[in-house]
Amino acid sequence: MIALAPRYDFTLTPELEAHEPPEARGLARDEVRMLVSAAAGSEPRDARFYELPRILERGDVLVVNTSATVPAALEAQAASGETIALHVSTTLPGGLNVVEPRHTHVREGECLSLAEGAHAKLLMPYRSSSRLWIASLSLPRPLNEFLHRHGKPIRYPYVKAEWPIEAYQTVFALHPGSAEMPSAARPFSERVLAELVARGVIIARLMLHCGVASLEHDEPPYDEYFSVPPETAATVNSARAGGRRVLAVGTTAARALESAVDERGRVVASRGWTDHMISPGTPARAFNALLTGLHEPRSTHLALLQGLTDGREIERAYQAALARGYLWHEFGDVHLILAA
Repeated sequence: MIALAPRYDFTLTPELEAHEPPEARGLARDEVRMLVSAAAGSEPRDARFYELPRILERGDVLVVNTSATVPAALEAQAASGETIALHVSTTLPGGLNVVEPRHTHVREGECLSLAEGAHAKLLMPYRSSSRLWIASLSLPRPLNEFLHRHGKPIRYPYVKAEWPIEAYQTVFALHPGSAEMPSAARPFSERVLAELVARGVIIARLMLHCGVASLEHDEPPYDEYFSVPPETAATVNSARAGGRRVLAVGTTAARALESAVDERGRVVASRGWTDHMISPGTPARAFNALLTGLHEPRSTHLALLQGLTDGREIERAYQAALARGYLWHEFGDVHLILAA
């Protein structure tokens, strides 16, 4: 059995990793598989994502993230002359940035040279991380413009080929700023959205800029910028008061939504940087359903799922996903958790 607590550990083999977008596997975006966990004690069932409108009901609210992915992987020259990859993550208050120099040893105060004479000065490690740094970026143009001119989408070894930035955008993408795609929303298509609207499902928008996702085992998530507008807060509060379902699309939307909950348990219009972490000890209050990807062993995202439903139900779902050959990562399959 999968030991979700306390180490959240299981074995993820290469054949269960999505190595390319579903389109390269002969599927439309909305044809990826969807594991549905619907009721406590029931067996998770198999579906395709395009079936989502038939599962939801009139008045249900989908909370989606409008952050757009930027090409956040840059080529840099270390002081040693070594060419390295530099992943640009979250922008912090004061204009500093969290960055990740990949697969190299760097030191405090080191300047990494970038294109156009730009550079990134590594000021200090970010919190207690051994791989993330707070950096001051000296750039000849605004950050997003610089990234689009010189960067590529962040790609990890399980993705075998380069794909254009469009492959990393969701249908909701409006506001550039995510180092990595809010991938739970990737399967949405115009036809699925049209069916949802026709069924009376409400779409509520917020924003959270995702940082780099290559967290070390058991590493907690870090601060990310979010914004929850007044109309989304009002829509969610009305749905919950009326006993309707609020479905967060992705852990990013879930985190932003929970970061906007006040002491009375109501969602209020909010913006800023959040370090909020949903877990069994800090359960979800603003949403009662979640559409998400399949998360890696020992990741804190698994603790987030247990902040929505019982850990035994998550274990049951992951056993099913492993046994039935579901695909992990940003180009993989999805998991729909209907906790209420």
